[in-house]
Amino acid sequence: MRQDIAIYTLTSELHDEHAVTTMTTAFLESLGIDYLLKGTDYSDYGSHALNLIYVRTGGTEGIFRRLLSELQNKSRRPFYLLTSGKSNSLAASMEILSFLRQHNIGGEIIHGNSDYMSRRIQLLSKVEEARKSLFGTRLGIIGAPSDWLISSHADKAKVRERLGIELIDIPMQELLDEIGESKHIYEALKTLINRHQLQGFTLRCFDLLTTVKDTGCMTLAKLNSEGYVAGCEGDVPAMLSMMIVRSLLGVSGFQANPSRINPETGEILFAHCTIPLDMVERYELDTHYESGIGTGIRGYMKEGPVTIFKVAGNLSRHFIAEGELVRNEAKPDLCRTQQVIQLLDKRLTTSYFLTNPIGNHHIIMPGHCQELLEQLLVK
Repeated sequence: MRQDIAIYTLTSELHDEHAVTTMTTAFLESLGIDYLLKGTDYSDYGSHALNLIYVRTGGTEGIFRRLLSELQNKSRRPFYLLTSGKSNSLAASMEILSFLRQHNIGGEIIHGNSDYMSRRIQLLSKVEEARKSLFGTRLGIIGAPSDWLISSHADKAKVRERLGIELIDIPMQELLDEIGESKHIYEALKTLINRHQLQGFTLRCFDLLTTVKDTGCMTLAKLNSEGYVAGCEGDVPAMLSMMIVRSLLGVSGFQANPSRINPETGEILFAHCTIPLDMVERYELDTHYESGIGTGIRGYMKEGPVTIFKVAGNLSRHFIAEGELVRNEAKPDLCRTQQVIQLLDKRLTTSYFLTNPIGNHHIIMPGHCQELLEQLLVK
């Protein structure tokens, strides 16, 4: 898939255009990326996922300053200044970035060897594509957060401002009415998804145990595997974390509780009664652990690198840790899907989980993804 990268240019009138153009062609080709070269036409600046400004020569600082107001009206994203090692490109970029910092405007110079710059641009492109996809996303809160989730609410205004996500409150009774019509939790939730134009939701699922004598575990597992975000217990920060994972990596996330922690080894046992079906190599059906009602899922995910992730409901902080899924377990005294994860940094067991956690649920995804997640959450 072609990446949506646009490159705009800044060039001093004192430099020979033919020589600069020759240098530009060689420099951009060395990066090995897909891009649209927009030159000095900034009319659609900000409309592409990643907008780069190639500072081709020195003496361009004044040109940038004159353009700044126009560019800020088009985009509020940081300025990414692409530089070469020729024609005082780097020196001019440093002066521009210093000016931006003085005015509390975000920016970054992309400079180094071709491999480094290519990797950095690819990462930024992926992150900015995710940001673009998040804007306008609608996520439902079906019922309120479960009564025990006393810290797992969200600041809707800040979520809208930072991520462009709209959080939609949907009464639990609306779902129950649909279940009464269809007799199936899956069909009822699909109706709500379509009615409210949702890309995902979190469900106060324990209410189903007392009202319809069933669980949502299998339905949530299926909907996640179909590309929706489907979270448990009305946990809004967990749902936001899952949405970020899907937009950035295109994969589902496993919402789970840390159930046992060994600070000396850095091992944590995570467990929950549902897991997206597209995350497991195989699965077994059991009852829901706490209630013994309905269906719970015991999923077995491939062992190997994983990342643990969570954002706060007001997006004021986040947690990211890389580790290894060392084994899946099936103990009878826990929620049905059980994963033992070895943290790469065992100190996090005490410095975060046991002293400063963001709620109880955390999101587990395959692969080591810390760099991408950190970049997306940069203000």
